[in-house]
Amino acid sequence: ASGVSLIFKICHRADWERPEHTFSYSGSPKDREDGFLHFSTAEQLAGTLAKYYAEADDLVLVAVDPHGLGAALKYEPSRDRMMFPHLYAPLTYDCVKWLKDLRRDDQGNFILPDEINV
Repeated sequence: ASGVSLIFKICHRADWERPEHTFSYSGSPKDREDGFLHFSTAEQLAGTLAKYYAEADDLVLVAVDPHGLGAALKYEPSRDRMMFPHLYAPLTYDCVKWLKDLRRDDQGNFILPDEINV
């Protein structure tokens, strides 16, 4: 392992694939309202999905290398005073390592991809 800890963006597929996101991803309506893109660490993903996406379907999980984001990435206290990664710039696709569909099991729980070791 290179010691690179990926951060993760949960997106509605339709939002991720919008035409204005051809060159970079400028965020969901909620991101734009808040003034930054919300990310989660691997440890925070399950909680973020449960809190904000419980009823959502057709989600994609975007894995991002934070080292390419520079000073626009800040870790700030959010839910339960945990430090969450917030990006104060569009997400450029050169920092995206992979993108996977978020699927659910038979009980309706989200299945996190095997690449996420928590």
